[in-house]
Amino acid sequence: MVSTPAVREDLPRINTSLPGPQAQALIQRDQEVLSPSYTRCYPLVASSGRGAMVEDVDGNWFLDFAAGIATCSTGHCHPEVVSAIRRQAGELIHMSGTDFYYPSMVDLAEKLAAIAPGDVPRRVYFGNSGTEAIEAAMKLARYHTGRQQFISFFGGFHGRTMGSLSLTGSKAVQRRGFGPLVPGVQHVPYPYPYRFPGTPEECVEHTIASIETLFRTVLPPEEVAGIVFEPIQGEGGYVVPPPVFFTRIAELAQRYGILLIADEVQCGMGRTGRMWACDHFGFVPDILTSAKGIASGLPLSAMIARSELMNWPPGAHASTFGGNPVAVAASLATIHLLERELMANAADVGGWIMDRMQDWPRRFRFVGEVRGLGLMIGIEMVRDQQTKERAPDLRDRVEMMAFERGLLVLGAGPNSLRLCPPLVITRDQAQFAVDTLESCLSALERG
Repeated sequence: MVSTPAVREDLPRINTSLPGPQAQALIQRDQEVLSPSYTRCYPLVASSGRGAMVEDVDGNWFLDFAAGIATCSTGHCHPEVVSAIRRQAGELIHMSGTDFYYPSMVDLAEKLAAIAPGDVPRRVYFGNSGTEAIEAAMKLARYHTGRQQFISFFGGFHGRTMGSLSLTGSKAVQRRGFGPLVPGVQHVPYPYPYRFPGTPEECVEHTIASIETLFRTVLPPEEVAGIVFEPIQGEGGYVVPPPVFFTRIAELAQRYGILLIADEVQCGMGRTGRMWACDHFGFVPDILTSAKGIASGLPLSAMIARSELMNWPPGAHASTFGGNPVAVAASLATIHLLERELMANAADVGGWIMDRMQDWPRRFRFVGEVRGLGLMIGIEMVRDQQTKERAPDLRDRVEMMAFERGLLVLGAGPNSLRLCPPLVITRDQAQFAVDTLESCLSALERG
């Protein structure tokens, strides 16, 4: 008798062609009633998820290295998060923290103030999404400083509402047709060493010099309320700046009395192996924004500012649903899991993945660079190693090939793949992902 190998529930199982028949039917219905502005990279129709695994409507199981765009930090339906949600939903779902008080809202604000970078007093404003956190940060910076202007960075993504969109410098399609945007935003190059011909230090000096040029020509520094940036760019391609960037930008901001606003919507909440990406660089922003992984998939965001900055009066800014009790319960459970085990797992498994991938630019001619921290890893796809010509079509092909093999990944920036799995992934799951991507790249090499 030939024994049948046991089916592993922690690895992909593809039983139909993709998309399967039920997925095809639902996609057809979707195309008739949903906004065409949504970007769908491949035909996944999810029905359930557990940990790092996602099941589609046809019974196929995928390994999720996208995590709801870096949102499902504790994985899908973590039992401790689900328990917290159920318990809170049975007690109180909504009352509006803008007009009344919630004990758990205070608990979460105290926790976020305590774990924010730097040993300084903090106050917290709650919203529902990353773009709302950025809007709140912009309003607070203008209110507190009495200044109107902002500096942001090319490649940065801060949201799609009108204020945050004005800061966003990621893709033209995100801005096309929506002008005029909020006035008073200037963009400068983000320190992107792989794309800069000099040393990392020279790359940073180029960025600082670009800001100083603005100050000498078209943007009086005394009119700038804040400099807004991602400590690690997300949609821009998972770009990690040189550590000296944080020292130099802090020196410049202090010289001119400008607030530094760190957008940690994607790179925060344990994804890099520490609670905040800022923590890797010893950087203490004036204002920090968080969302995505803060509540394991429930809508919640936070704008965390130095206490003395938050001097606006009642009614100056609010959100009906921000700090909703159910989302807050999920967040408190999420942070507990991050501190107990998942940040350490992100650092450990992420380090293992980076070790496996560090020679990819030498082994695969279409891989320009592999970069990242923890479980925030970017793979830059290029036409060839010499010119570094971006290859978005090759990136898209690898993304689709991975899907067909049961691995969910997403693009980032013009030509990068991003790996942002739930922080619960195991070494075995990481090995499957790396082996799968190696297989895709090898197939690409063969043409």
